[in-house]
Amino acid sequence: MGNKTWYITGCSRGFGRAWARAALERGDRVAATARDVSTLAELVTRFGDAVLPLELEVTDRAASVEAIGKAHQHFGRLDVVINNAGYGHFGFVEELSEAEARAQIETNLFGALWTTQAAIPLLRAQGGGHIVQVSSIGGVAAFPSLGIYHASKWALEGLTEALAAEVAMFGIRTTLIEPGGYATDWGGASAHRSQALPQYQPIREALMASWGTMKMPAADATTAALLVCVDAESPPARLLLGSFAHDTAMQVYAQRQKGWKEWEAVSRGADGQ
Repeated sequence: MGNKTWYITGCSRGFGRAWARAALERGDRVAATARDVSTLAELVTRFGDAVLPLELEVTDRAASVEAIGKAHQHFGRLDVVINNAGYGHFGFVEELSEAEARAQIETNLFGALWTTQAAIPLLRAQGGGHIVQVSSIGGVAAFPSLGIYHASKWALEGLTEALAAEVAMFGIRTTLIEPGGYATDWGGASAHRSQALPQYQPIREALMASWGTMKMPAADATTAALLVCVDAESPPARLLLGSFAHDTAMQVYAQRQKGWKEWEAVSRGADGQ
């Protein structure tokens, strides 16, 4: 199931780096993007012409179109397009500045949208392909202090579900990847944080204590699952990564179904009949 050509955004570290390396190690080709292409030097040294390093700021729509066009022209086709670039923003809803909120949406939602729009005509012309959107368990569940991050991922999920129905006729498949917590620097150097208000300090401290007890696997732990997904004849619409993500999603939907059932009579009464 190898010999695929991949386009992956955000390959400087974390999931993007782990997935690019896994694809290259099995003999695939990868167009790898990063804001600083020097971070891709190790991949180029090790894998040579099988990797195409591309400088990209995903919030720049024109640059996204140009980068994916270069990748397609260089390799001749793209089989897997992964929108991985993004970051987490920590801040209670009241704490968020307008600039912080807009920056989170610009990267996590619009960055994926620009690449997706650029990829569709290329994949349609070649008869198909696989668009993989990196969401999160935070695209299913929500936790205090991550409201704007959740907003970006929930929006990406809705966008992608509509997209799936739109492009299936062209042989283009879509998958939302929903990881739980992993030992990337998502919550460290890559994270952005709002100026803290003292009123939320008790909740903040409780959250930090809870998160501090979580055991987080390395990003490399996800590579086998991702390869199974992209090699599948019928890939899933959504793929949860990790036991925490799976268990959390099951609990969230059980709670939602319980609430919907309890309020069913009121809901049906809104028919006006």
